[in-house]
Amino acid sequence: MNVPFDTFQVKYGIGQPVSRKEDPVLLRGEGRYSDDLNLPGQLYAVMVRSPYAHAVLRGIDATEAKDMPGVLAIYTGQDLAAADIGPMLANVGQKNRDGTDVRIPRQMPLTIDRVRYVGEPVAMVIAETAKQARDAAEAVVLDVGVLPAVTEAREAGEATPLYDEVPGNLLLDYHYGDAEKVAGAFARAAHVTRLPLRNNRIVVAPMEPRSALASFEAEELRFILRLGTQGVFGMRNNIAKVMGVEPAQLRVLTGNVGGSFGMKASVYPEYISILYAARALGRPVKWTDERSESFLSDSHGRDHDLTGELALDAEGHFLAVRMTGFANLGAYLSNATVIPPTSNTVKNVVGVYRTPLVEVSTRCMFTNTTPVGAYRGAGRPEGNYYMERLVSAAAREMGIDPIELRRRNHIQPAQIPYATPAGTVYDSGEFPAVLDEALVAADWDGFSARRAESRRQGKLRGRGIGHYLEVTAPPSKEMGGIRFEVDGTVTIITGTLDYGQGHASPFAQVLVDRLGIPFDRIKLVQGDSDELIAGGGTGGSRSIMASGTAIAEASALVIEKGRQLAGHLLEAALEDIEFSAGRFHIAGTDRGIDILDLAARLRMAPGLPDDLPRSLDVEHADQYEESAFPNGCHIAEVEIDPETGMTSIDRYVMVNDFGVLINPMLVEGQAHGGVVQGIGQALTELTAYDPDGQLLSGSFMDYGLPRAVDTPSFSFQSRPVPARTNVLGAKGCGEAGCAGALPAVMNAVVDALAEVGVNHIDMPATPARIWQAIQAQSSDGRHQRPSA
Repeated sequence: MNVPFDTFQVKYGIGQPVSRKEDPVLLRGEGRYSDDLNLPGQLYAVMVRSPYAHAVLRGIDATEAKDMPGVLAIYTGQDLAAADIGPMLANVGQKNRDGTDVRIPRQMPLTIDRVRYVGEPVAMVIAETAKQARDAAEAVVLDVGVLPAVTEAREAGEATPLYDEVPGNLLLDYHYGDAEKVAGAFARAAHVTRLPLRNNRIVVAPMEPRSALASFEAEELRFILRLGTQGVFGMRNNIAKVMGVEPAQLRVLTGNVGGSFGMKASVYPEYISILYAARALGRPVKWTDERSESFLSDSHGRDHDLTGELALDAEGHFLAVRMTGFANLGAYLSNATVIPPTSNTVKNVVGVYRTPLVEVSTRCMFTNTTPVGAYRGAGRPEGNYYMERLVSAAAREMGIDPIELRRRNHIQPAQIPYATPAGTVYDSGEFPAVLDEALVAADWDGFSARRAESRRQGKLRGRGIGHYLEVTAPPSKEMGGIRFEVDGTVTIITGTLDYGQGHASPFAQVLVDRLGIPFDRIKLVQGDSDELIAGGGTGGSRSIMASGTAIAEASALVIEKGRQLAGHLLEAALEDIEFSAGRFHIAGTDRGIDILDLAARLRMAPGLPDDLPRSLDVEHADQYEESAFPNGCHIAEVEIDPETGMTSIDRYVMVNDFGVLINPMLVEGQAHGGVVQGIGQALTELTAYDPDGQLLSGSFMDYGLPRAVDTPSFSFQSRPVPARTNVLGAKGCGEAGCAGALPAVMNAVVDALAEVGVNHIDMPATPARIWQAIQAQSSDGRHQRPSA
């Protein structure tokens, strides 16, 4: 290496704000997303989707469609079933509160007997062009017997069952906690705060709609699927099960991915169907979702309807928190659907507070709506939203300053490690100090003057706190591969996957830190299942902890192999070989060899002894066991125009503890993105169905994604306390913005509306809902929950 290692460490090591490696390519428009991919002779698939939310499927008439120009085939669920493809089974991993097993219904890639939501695929048209396939799909006629539909989880128990084997539409009757002890705590409480808390359904709406290209290699009896996803290793294994083939018979490839945050992690019916078609027709088959279809076909997020209760003693100390209610699963189940309203709510609702008891009871219900999956945070923002709304409401009801109430209940640094009633153990954190820094950054003491100025302008002004803690990085197995290439570069191979986060730079920074490899010589492979021996994909804010730990451990293995090989080449004893700053050297001398030079020498060194490694390459898989606990305090100030209900966010401050920041610039960007998604859910994003199950908010004309004008400038500060649960000291940051934003924004909205007597409003606090709440209060002096 011609440049001293110290130069790379200072500029590109851990803790440096290094630009994203992939940005120049993306900014030049040279990214390779799924729809950019094409193969010679490819055909095009279009799905025939149900226009009914609930109906018996008596028959499918494709007579006219089959004779249309360019059409090669039209497949139904019967065709796939005859080939022993399906069903698509999810894994709940939990039992009902009475100890009985959950009965999971079968989902076929193309439904056979009944349609259960608008947009469900019932057939697939294959044609020479996409336009020909679309025209033919419109000519397919469904013979159905329409059934009553239900869209609200709270009403699903009395509705027509979606499945014969799931009476009352109840998939899972979940319960956590000691109900008797919790009831006792509430019985002796001096005060109980109780709030209805609706976590509204979200359309994920990534920048890149889903697309996939399937091919079949007949000689090798092997499928290849190119698509955007969050992890190719798990996607390969799950799809192989549905297809009835061994994982080795399927290769999954992913290039650039234009956003996901949960939605693209699942196996979808379209992927299975085009793989079947590619084999049946002997030609590649491409499918690309249109935006109007994606509102129906992509999994939605959230949709929980719970009542939160917080029991406090006379001094305001927390005695217990209890959450009871319903979760809307949609029409089918994915692997992540039940986690947010059940176990992840349990783990995250306690937050930064000493709360002796927690109880969560959730009835997970099927409805005639688009299936729900993981969405940014998947239960972490929800749990924090519930607790922070309860804390702010309790402070108002008891006449205790909201800051003082939080301080009275903080888990103190001296109490860490702290075992929570949710079964987690916090390893690090300085929660009181984080709150104090946020108060200073937000100019908390100057709020009165700003509120007075807003009043002079006829506006309502409020401030809100979101003092959050997340349980991130669920246990998983992750790969950290390091390969020294012939051209002098080094490739990192790992099973997480970048769908916008910017993995290449921080992963390279870990390698710079551990091995002294020049930053510009490091490449990253994540999107090829053939390259992986393990991989949990990206999710749960786990990437830098899981992949970073695996890369660090793999680096240690490289060093151990290098010491053996350097000792041989330098003719020195193993115990005399040391490694530092990218160089192996004989202790006490200036004799040594750089790591890249050693890798090059090995390729030219014949006749190594049999007991020595043949290269520095490492394939390593780490079993990541311990979670981490990022936390922080977000403070928002909003102004509301009572004449229109319009809300604007005037100030937004966040102080976060993400542990060791591998790349502070990327961390801040992730926090900004999460906050904007939280603002959207809190104020504008409303997924609405009519009573017949038709999606009323089915386009960007009707669905309120936040725009740049809806967001403030953010004040971002860090108060990092290194995690003790991983070698890097990192805690994860990708979903924390949502966890802080939901309660901060909604507490601010309620604080503003409290001036006119409104003490609660559900998300999304749209202008219409706010105006209705104000009008209801002014007309009869009592708060009424506004309608959508």
